[in-house]
Amino acid sequence: MKYYIISGEASGDLHGANLMRALLQRQPDAQIRFWGGDRMAEAAAASPSAVQVRHIRDLAFMGIVEVVSHLREISGNLKFCKQDILDFHPDTVVFIDYPGFNLKIAKFTHSKGFRNVYYISPQIWAWKKGRIRPMRRDLDKLCYILPSERAFYARNNFPQAVYVGHPLLDEVERYRLQHNDIAARQDNAEGQTAAERQKPLIALLPGSRKQELRRMLPAMARLAQRHPDFHFVVAAMTLIGREFYESCLPKDVTNVELRFDSTYQILSSAFAAVVCSGTATLETALFRVPQVVCYQCNRLSAFIARILIGKSIRYISLVNLIADSPIVTELIQSDFNDGVLDGEFRKITVDESNRSRIFEGYDRLIGILEGPGASERTADIIIQN
Repeated sequence: MKYYIISGEASGDLHGANLMRALLQRQPDAQIRFWGGDRMAEAAAASPSAVQVRHIRDLAFMGIVEVVSHLREISGNLKFCKQDILDFHPDTVVFIDYPGFNLKIAKFTHSKGFRNVYYISPQIWAWKKGRIRPMRRDLDKLCYILPSERAFYARNNFPQAVYVGHPLLDEVERYRLQHNDIAARQDNAEGQTAAERQKPLIALLPGSRKQELRRMLPAMARLAQRHPDFHFVVAAMTLIGREFYESCLPKDVTNVELRFDSTYQILSSAFAAVVCSGTATLETALFRVPQVVCYQCNRLSAFIARILIGKSIRYISLVNLIADSPIVTELIQSDFNDGVLDGEFRKITVDESNRSRIFEGYDRLIGILEGPGASERTADIIIQN
């Protein structure tokens, strides 16, 4: 069998890697061409018939203004992708999130008679609900990962939509099996106050795109400067590069460490975290680390997003969205400032009642997600004809 897999962002690269492993376990001789990052490339190393076409470092454009400024590059990628699929002629095209790009390709591949499977549904329940009609037309299967999406797809007559579970549970479970001391160390951390620990580790997860880092990391670093009793560690990515991270850090900050490609290692030892909204918020919750969620983007992008989304969506973090309750504090746009961040940071580090409340919320969240197995279930769906 031949599969063409398209992922365009860091989270998709993570989930795409686990999906590729599941596919290759079932079909070791499968031929795969893929767009992805280092994790998918690592998974592909197990097969001589898996070939990387594009790297995510050249694809992750975020925000309305940022996308518009890269239209020529995006257009070139779309043209190349369409021709590459025609040349490869796969049995199934697999799309992983990345809707702005992937839904355009899905329309094309459907028109050419290819079988389309979409993994990790776009959040059309939040905005761009108009996408549901072309998705219903173009997709043979839609694998969604949030339990709350069940009602939405049932209400909108989308019989191809299947709930597979959340793939982060797979990845965290895989990490725990490889590092079986995490639970013991985490339980020990939860039983101590900040005063009882010497230089507790604070995880800083400022995002996976350069646009996010420019906005998020300086404020996170200033927080570190104001709290020298903690050791702050940035979960950095090699594909972005040390030089770029250092350019975002104030010169006089000395208690911030850059640690590359070690997010789960950092979270497994963290006492608390400051996290850019996105997949990382759920990862932090699965490692049971109290967190403050932050997000800030271009003002025009934020203004347009507010108009498109309206008031129906109350939360931006996956943690709160899945639980449909404010388990963690969200600091968005102007609320993400030094003064407010300082106050919320104290709540997750020295307020034991607040930390306990967050842990209880995480327990509810994990129960809602219904356990691991998303990668295997999705692989089975892809293989079916």
